[in-house]
Amino acid sequence: MRKLSEKGIPFSFSFMSFSEDRQESKGIVEINRARLRARTSKKHNKNADFMENYLDLDTNEPKQFYHPLLMSFNGENLELT
Repeated sequence: MRKLSEKGIPFSFSFMSFSEDRQESKGIVEINRARLRARTSKKHNKNADFMENYLDLDTNEPKQFYHPLLMSFNGENLELT
């Protein structure tokens, strides 16, 4: 993801949503075209090591997700090992 983003190449992915503040998930989120943004520092987000910031290229919205909740990348399902 990071290498594609550095080259300006968009990718698709999906992840399970989760809000730590609300302690809830709204299910699977599918993003069709995105690029990663710079990571937030731990100074600004205690979970920075576990989060990825991205730009949804279809809506131009900056968003983030928990990296361990990543489910697919460019149409391929992922498995934690």
